[in-house]
Amino acid sequence: MNQTQEHFTALWLRCGGLHAGDVYAELARCYAEPTRHYHTLRHIRRCLRTLDRVRSSVPHPDEVELALWCHDVIYVPGAPDNEQRSAEWFRRWANERIAASERICDSILATKHAQAPLGADERFAADIDLAMLGSRRSCFREDGERLRAERPDLDDRTYDLHERAMLEKLLARPRIYHTEVFHTRCEARARSNLAWRLGLPTVG
Repeated sequence: MNQTQEHFTALWLRCGGLHAGDVYAELARCYAEPTRHYHTLRHIRRCLRTLDRVRSSVPHPDEVELALWCHDVIYVPGAPDNEQRSAEWFRRWANERIAASERICDSILATKHAQAPLGADERFAADIDLAMLGSRRSCFREDGERLRAERPDLDDRTYDLHERAMLEKLLARPRIYHTEVFHTRCEARARSNLAWRLGLPTVG
């Protein structure tokens, strides 16, 4: 058992779940799908490191952590229901054994970023998922390349238009981050990164 699996297993059991080994095996298999380049365990580990830096501020940190582990477990490029299906995947494995299942599902759904999350845990889950936008320019650029690699079905011009539409929507928000800690730490750099990307020449 490697360190990543040990960490997940301890969390799953601490939250009341059963069959941690089977859950982790399926989770790891999903995140290792060959079509994935960004939505992998690498992204999850980054999310967990980010959570660790603000853990004392999160009302239910174990629940948010479990949501982060599971929020991209189902990922079909371009599908509109990845988060919903990821929440259903978690609910199936939780099997009514994890008391906070519905709150955890709400935090998973918050990473769809479709609307402002209501609860504090949901706000932290959403902000942690988008923390990469406020990373160093080199990391931001690398993440963009990994995301592009997940959409071989789109030609460069179509992907460029698709990405610009998403980033413009984020930039138009009054606030990208919902919690004060991430607004303070990441907002300015995230807006700078988004403006830089949108300032690049269009493709085609």
